[in-house]
Amino acid sequence: MPSRKGKRYVLHLLLIYLMVAGTVVFTVLLSSCGDSDGSGPEVLEPEEVTEYEGQDLSSIKDFRENSIKGPQYIDVATYSLQVTGMVDIPKSYTYPEVVNGFQKYEKVVTLNCVEGWSVTILWEGVRVEDLISGSNPSPDANVVVFHAYDGYTTSLGLDYIRGNDILIADKMNGVVIPPERGFPFQLVAESKWGYKWIKWVTRIELSDDEDYRGYWEEYGYSNEGDLSGGFFESSVTRTR
Repeated sequence: MPSRKGKRYVLHLLLIYLMVAGTVVFTVLLSSCGDSDGSGPEVLEPEEVTEYEGQDLSSIKDFRENSIKGPQYIDVATYSLQVTGMVDIPKSYTYPEVVNGFQKYEKVVTLNCVEGWSVTILWEGVRVEDLISGSNPSPDANVVVFHAYDGYTTSLGLDYIRGNDILIADKMNGVVIPPERGFPFQLVAESKWGYKWIKWVTRIELSDDEDYRGYWEEYGYSNEGDLSGGFFESSVTRTR
């Protein structure tokens, strides 16, 4: 039978063991609540939604890369969205001014590409009409020309923009549009073929030039771009 002194020695070792084990557990729990460097809580990336109000959505990964110069990477710190042309008050908006300064809307719209594929996405953004109304467009303006960072352009009728609540989107499926998909903004040209869905938008120009032809339209693609009609016109106006 161990002596009283031996019992005290065993009890002392047991207390030391419990103190060490408790410190290890506390350290593990603490580290799991912070960043890898212990500087604060870990920030998780938002997860892409896969359905909206019972409707299945395509994935951002379902898009095919078919831009004229490949993905564009825009520095949001120096980015500005210009509203120019036949307006009384030209505007220049920063990225935060667009995403935080206007009413946001969301809608599920399918993009149909002339290559034969399509994607159905939940888009979130601001109405083009809201962006241009502050510039007081001329009564004679009836065309909206969109310009992109990579030099791509396309145009749409002002009545179409106003009559369909057309969005310029900064999010898709609940996440910020990635650079390869058009960050900071992509036009959601619903009921139009995919070549009207311009990405990396940098300028919105009000015009009265109904004969304006954008990048693919100069190859002979329909200037209207309606899904209800063919996407290719009978004659090509210019060969690049």
